[in-house]
Amino acid sequence: MRDAIKKWAVHRLGASGAFDVLPLIGSKEFVAWLPTFLQAKKVLIPKVAYPTYNVGAIIAGAEPVTVDLDAQSWPDSDLAWINSPSNPTGRVHTESELKAAINYSHLHNTPVVSDECYLEFGDSIEPLSILSYTQGQNSNILAVHSLSKRSSMAGYRGAFVIGDESLIKKILEIRKHAGMMVPLPIQHAMIDALSDDTHVVAQRARYNNRRKILVPALESIGFRIDHSEAGLYIWCTRGEDSWKSVETLANLGILVTPGIFYGADGSEHVRIAMTATDSAINDAAARITASKAQ
Repeated sequence: MRDAIKKWAVHRLGASGAFDVLPLIGSKEFVAWLPTFLQAKKVLIPKVAYPTYNVGAIIAGAEPVTVDLDAQSWPDSDLAWINSPSNPTGRVHTESELKAAINYSHLHNTPVVSDECYLEFGDSIEPLSILSYTQGQNSNILAVHSLSKRSSMAGYRGAFVIGDESLIKKILEIRKHAGMMVPLPIQHAMIDALSDDTHVVAQRARYNNRRKILVPALESIGFRIDHSEAGLYIWCTRGEDSWKSVETLANLGILVTPGIFYGADGSEHVRIAMTATDSAINDAAARITASKAQ
């Protein structure tokens, strides 16, 4: 399995130089426990972000600090998270932003961890891994990937982290004593999934087609789509409290997540998941469009 991950990292992510890999029991496990593994005291997280980054800092007794995406403005820390494509916004980091994060890791001797679980699902932009910009100098850089997203294997809890050999060795020594080992049947499933790209191409097309169906329907009732250029979600706003938008769509039988769940800067947005069936997506779009006439 480790060999399969390494080959995939070189082929798909552009990883080079010396690096190691570490299988995970799903990426959420790693996100939640990494600050504890590293004994971090201050953890940087994006202002609009997956809530587990913040929870992981709290579990470790660390101070979570929300920051803008530009690493040039980041304060000193013990660990910094970036997420591209982002959950919930679908925003993809630019080359300059990824290079600034790498530079931060070197200048501050601080681990920068790039959560890239949605990397395979670009739409208007093709996301690239932070590992493609390190020029083989992977010190203090980690990239996290999950087959839950890439291969729709959420129930399998199969994921992995790639990057700095010494950092991964340090994390491994702690994790193995906590029993965080991937079961053998899951390992075989992960090897098979990583050896095939056809199902990923099909799933990417499926998500992007659902986006094309939902976006005009949402815009017809006053929503503005922000970012959403990749990933499994649409991030949108009507310039109102997120709970009001949630209520509007709930009245149409459509359940969405209030943006406030992802930070104060998301208080006027909602996240819409494109993980329902094609027929359910078509039905939702039809109901949204029909509501405009009422």
